[in-house]
Amino acid sequence: MPVTSTDDVTESKILLTEYDRLKEEQKTRIGFRDNLLYFTLAAATAVVAVTVQSGQSRLLLFVPAVCLILGWTYLVNDEKVSAISSYVRDELGPRLGELASTRRTVFGWEVYHRSVAGRAMRKRLQTAVDLFAYLVLPMVCTIAFWCSPTVQPLLVFTSLVLTLALIVLGWQFLRRAER
Repeated sequence: MPVTSTDDVTESKILLTEYDRLKEEQKTRIGFRDNLLYFTLAAATAVVAVTVQSGQSRLLLFVPAVCLILGWTYLVNDEKVSAISSYVRDELGPRLGELASTRRTVFGWEVYHRSVAGRAMRKRLQTAVDLFAYLVLPMVCTIAFWCSPTVQPLLVFTSLVLTLALIVLGWQFLRRAER
């Protein structure tokens, strides 16, 4: 919105513009985050297919590496989505409510959708899906690598480092699920 004079600039207009920009960022991050899950599954499937065709079990270690990188990216985006929601709910909404002299909740959706029946179950199911994609799937590939006949010491060490990192990632998913 172009500003023609300083008289057109009010605190409420600034806050509403901030709200619009934050919701746009949130929408973009949600789309990116959700597509990461599909990309992760596609990448893991491709690596497993190449591994089966080539017979080189060491390629399976790409799955935990990919899942680790994409899982952290997923978590970072999820954190930002939640932070935007919290900011709108706890800071921006009340400030606009004061300016509008209203007792009603401004941006009520930010509060309402958190109290909808079944939300806790949906969050638990989403956490289970996330843990499957970003922890269980790469660990299955790691265990398959460990069971292969051509295990090399340096790759075993690499797989152990990846396993520790995946455990931390899984813990982060569980920690975030509590919210």
